[in-house]
Formats: sequence, structure tokens, C-alpha cells
Amino acid sequence: MDCTFCRLIRDDAARWVVRGPVASAFAPLDPLAPGHALVVPTAHWADVFDVPPEVLADTVALVQQVATVMRTALRAEGVNVLSASGPGSEQSVPHLHFHVVPRWSDDAFSTWPAQRSRHRMTGDPVARLADAMAAARVR
Repeated sequence: MDCTFCRLIRDDAARWVVRGPVASAFAPLDPLAPGHALVVPTAHWADVFDVPPEVLADTVALVQQVATVMRTALRAEGVNVLSASGPGSEQSVPHLHFHVVPRWSDDAFSTWPAQRSRHRMTGDPVARLADAMAAARVR
């Protein structure tokens, strides 16, 4: 497999914010804002469906640490945490990653979707999710 993020990690070819045995953070090539960082599991996991829960927990803990440091070191007023998983989500690199984007009230851009999904389904999707979650806990 030729994963872009795995290659960056293997070749030590990124601008590292922090490198760790389970999760790492680095600067993207085309940042959305000053200090924008990508947080990834250090080992290859394709997406949120593929990653073991303990690796996901460590990765999200690093997301929180990076976000917290953005508030102090960059004086960010907030952050957006963005991630996409699976082909229908516009995931750009098939290695689980979280964009941590520092935000300021004067930054003049939005990372919130401007439109609503056109996808429609029959029945109540929230009830379907709740039923599936309850069934998953029973097993």
C-alpha cells in the first residue's frame, strides 16, 4: 500500500507538531488557517470504521491536546475538528485523520456545510440508529 501519511511518517518528511508511538500531528501542505494541524494514528488505519477503539481514543486525546495548545500558543478563540471516513464522505487520504483548525472571530471563513444533504430515506433515521445501538450493546 502506498499511503501518503504512512510515507510521511516512515520518511520523517512532515513538519511535525508532535510524534508519538500511537498518534502524531503535523502541518498539512495547504493549511486552511495559520497553525492548522492534522492528527493521525501513527500506524495505518483507513478510517473510523477500521481503527481499534483504543487507538481511536489515543488519537482523539491528541486532537484535544493540540486544540488546547492552539488556544494558548496561537491565541485561537476556538477550533474546528474535521474528519471524513469512507468513500461517500469525501475522505481525501485513506488514512484516518483529523483536521484541527484554529479559528478566530475575524478569520472570515466557514467550515460548516453550506447545504443540506439531498439524500432521503423512509422511516425515522434516529429511531433506526437508536435501535441498532441498543442491539449492538446486547451482543
